[in-house]
Amino acid sequence: MKKVLTVLLIIVLLIVGALWYVMSGAGDFIRSQIEKQGSRYMQTEVAVDGVDIGYSDAKMDITGLRVSNPDGFSDEIALGMGTMTFDLGGISSEPYVVQNVTIDAPEILYEMNAQTQSNLLTLKNNLQANLPKGEQKEQSGNEEMPRVIVENVTISNARLRLDLEAVETGELQVDKKSYEVKLPTFNAGPVGQPDGLPADQVGAAIMDALLDNAIKQAKEQAREQLKDRAREELKKETDKLKEKAEEKLKGLFNKDNN
Repeated sequence: MKKVLTVLLIIVLLIVGALWYVMSGAGDFIRSQIEKQGSRYMQTEVAVDGVDIGYSDAKMDITGLRVSNPDGFSDEIALGMGTMTFDLGGISSEPYVVQNVTIDAPEILYEMNAQTQSNLLTLKNNLQANLPKGEQKEQSGNEEMPRVIVENVTISNARLRLDLEAVETGELQVDKKSYEVKLPTFNAGPVGQPDGLPADQVGAAIMDALLDNAIKQAKEQAREQLKDRAREELKKETDKLKEKAEEKLKGLFNKDNN
């Protein structure tokens, strides 16, 4: 009897070990696919530190996702995600349901070069150019890609750094061309309803929404900064004209007194 129990225990341990090996390998597979497909879509290096799948609480964390600047810009990181948390819903059959994707405190760089091209718009254009079009949109070039639905995407506490150092502003002297702002919470989604999209296309759709919002916010912030500077310059010129007018009037009155 003891021998039978020992054999059964060994079998159970082997099964558990095999399952653990398969499940632990899933994170590495997802990480490699994010890097491979992300780099292909964005036409720049996409790197991920790790993917942790919590089977007991139905969560997946992607840590250290970084998107490098595209060609023609600095060597800095354009997007740094920190941690992306996926609250998994229905995962027993396709399409798999992700109830919520939370991206907390991403770091975003909006950089403009001397040709007034922006890094984020370049990344967005690269993404759009490489996404499937029309009927192909519902298909994936990789048959291994599972179909996924995301019910909601929340991006909060984003830090946006604007770098306009390379931009020529002509006669408008702008002392500060690099600054950081905190963006309001942004919600995007659902993605892939009703039948789901291949996982790589879902990730691309989330990135596209994030880029859209960041570009919009960056343009507004840059516009406001330049407006404020223009107002300051106008006020200086107005004050100078006012001083000249006062001096002229003063000179005229002095003549009359003579």
